[in-house]
Amino acid sequence: MNAQAGGPENPPPLVSEHDRDTAVTRLQEAYAEGRISHEAMDQRLHQALTAKSHSDLVRALASLPVENAGTTSTIAAAGGRIRRRGAWRVPRILKIESALGRVHLDLSRAVIEHPVIDIEVQLGTGRASITVPRDAIVDIEHLRTGWKDTRYKPRRRPHPGGPTIRISGTMGMGRLRIRHAWR
Repeated sequence: MNAQAGGPENPPPLVSEHDRDTAVTRLQEAYAEGRISHEAMDQRLHQALTAKSHSDLVRALASLPVENAGTTSTIAAAGGRIRRRGAWRVPRILKIESALGRVHLDLSRAVIEHPVIDIEVQLGTGRASITVPRDAIVDIEHLRTGWKDTRYKPRRRPHPGGPTIRISGTMGMGRLRIRHAWR
């Protein structure tokens, strides 16, 4: 007797947490961009969160545009400084890696084309500073700190319409300071 793919002797591969999280993020972004309705997002989120196989995830993401892999950039330095300011184009996903140096990202005059920007920070020692636009919403829920806490004070009255900046990653012995631009 031959075992077919998906049969009891050869079960389909299980969905990883990373795959599930990626699907949920894509659905939330599609809703934020107005590509799907609230009801469709709820239904598809349920599908993604209860998916057992990759085909279940594919069904939950059906009709969404394919994610553009070209919107990820990595800036890395073993030592020294990483600095971006002025009118620079911010990719959808920005990865910052620094073992010893300082990092300064100023998004206040940057060209931000996406409603949601993910910044993944991997720092050893040193300090990092991120200046976000005045109307940005900042999410640091998935940022892990080691030695020092992150310094961030959310705006009392957020301005609607700004981008969401999600900052994640790991801070070793350094400190991250996040502030909103004045203008």
